[in-house]
Amino acid sequence: MVNVPLADPFILLHDGTYYAYGTKAENGIAVFESDDLQTWRKASGRAAEGLALHKDDVYGDRWFWAPEVYCIDGAFYMFFSAQSHICVAVSDSPLGPFVQKERKPMIEGEKCIDNTLFIDDDGRKYMYFDRFNDGLNIWVCELENDLLRIKPGTMQKCIHVSQEWETVWPRVNEGCFVIKHNGIYYMTYSANSYESPNYGVGCATADSPAGPWTKYDHNPLLQFPGDLVGVGHSAMFKDKTGRLRIVFHAHNSKEKIHPRNMFISNVMFRYRDGAYMMEIDKNYMVPQMAK
Repeated sequence: MVNVPLADPFILLHDGTYYAYGTKAENGIAVFESDDLQTWRKASGRAAEGLALHKDDVYGDRWFWAPEVYCIDGAFYMFFSAQSHICVAVSDSPLGPFVQKERKPMIEGEKCIDNTLFIDDDGRKYMYFDRFNDGLNIWVCELENDLLRIKPGTMQKCIHVSQEWETVWPRVNEGCFVIKHNGIYYMTYSANSYESPNYGVGCATADSPAGPWTKYDHNPLLQFPGDLVGVGHSAMFKDKTGRLRIVFHAHNSKEKIHPRNMFISNVMFRYRDGAYMMEIDKNYMVPQMAK
């Protein structure tokens, strides 16, 4: 059996099927399918070259990274990075083709990556992303209802490199994902270079989607689990039973970075010191490609 070769992975559960997207293809975004999270098959995406998203349909011609797909009101929105710019494309199927009517990034004058969507209980839509200032740090903005445009004047900083474990090399807080649990907002994020064995996942919390965000003193929550190195760029999802899971990538081996592979673990909340604390199970699942 072969591991699933996806970096920056994201999993969508739709109509009883799991769809995994990630950084892999040179000309766009690949998609994989599974019925049980354990065994995966390469899906036949509906864009060119069998991809879910192809460069002919969107902005950019290279560096298609960190896709996330959300089904909202019957449409599928893919948030992704292309040529170091954040974009969003739309499809009527999780298999694509994902297309931009206007082939341009969401922020035209600035390089940004790793955009992720969070919709609060009141319907307000937030996008978190990485900006290249003082290394990589995480910002948030509100989106218009069409999910394609940023609301003017809503952009603000969330977190930056501030803990000792994050300073191995270089200055990076990236690849965040936000959920809400019992009224508290939890942000997972990755620190250190994705090329470093010390890449890992931390957590910060807030009382509002805009922050202020406070990092856990006991970060990182996930670093060097088992035999894995270079662990990070995670996203969370609920499986068919309603259990909260986290999907992340790790280096191919301790000696070789690429191709990075996809792994899955469980997320728990334990009440201690007057608050629900997020934990990530160090015992992870190793998804495999079907024969």
